[in-house]
Amino acid sequence: MTSVRTISSRDNPLLARVRRLAQDGNAYRRVGQVWLEGDHLCAALRARGRPAAQALVAASAWEQGGALHELAGWAQAVAVVDDALFAAASGLESPAKIGFLIDAPAGGMVQPDAHGVVLDRVQDAGNVGSILRSAAALGATQVLALKGTASLWSPKVLRAGMGAHFALNLVEGLDEAALEALAVPLVATLPHAGATLREAALPPRCAWVLGHEGQGVSPALQSRCTLAVRIPQPGGEESLNVAAAAAICLYESAARVAQ
Repeated sequence: MTSVRTISSRDNPLLARVRRLAQDGNAYRRVGQVWLEGDHLCAALRARGRPAAQALVAASAWEQGGALHELAGWAQAVAVVDDALFAAASGLESPAKIGFLIDAPAGGMVQPDAHGVVLDRVQDAGNVGSILRSAAALGATQVLALKGTASLWSPKVLRAGMGAHFALNLVEGLDEAALEALAVPLVATLPHAGATLREAALPPRCAWVLGHEGQGVSPALQSRCTLAVRIPQPGGEESLNVAAAAAICLYESAARVAQ
């Protein structure tokens, strides 16, 4: 049965922890918990059957009943927080009035045969979250983040991912040597590759390698790739946004499998 308590002090330890997690993108690594703010992320967790140890909900939403009250009840415990205190702890300009605290995922294991993505120092949190969202939508099951990539469980990446985190095997903080565990080929997109994406003989499963926004895929990682392709850009732009490139490549992989 869900336990319910009320928080009315800014100095409450639970509220202080949430404030830290909401405002520091790397705090989850030290605290050992992740803050999921907003009904969409909380509902996505519930839809995957994942447990939530603690819900925090604004007092006005709790007292009103309805969808947020019901969603909060999914957690093992509920803390009802004064609206002003919830807003002060929030990482959003418009606080969402509900959030879940979950245990930070333990260091995952690379799945050798998984179709997925390798992130090579992709630093923009919005790009990383968007890539995770495309990966989950287009049939990938794994995202491996090399050192230098934005923290996968930071609030900004979580918001951009829109729940994709719970559909993927995520492993972060990897050295390039960890990719030796992969049994699927590495495929990179390079602006001067000979074959276009549409022309290339893509394997049915692979790990798409996506590089730093300004520097691209590192030369060392390029040398590990079995195949390099380019995305034609008839409009003449120098390069695509990395998240857009990821979506195009993942869609092409999904389309080939569907044929």
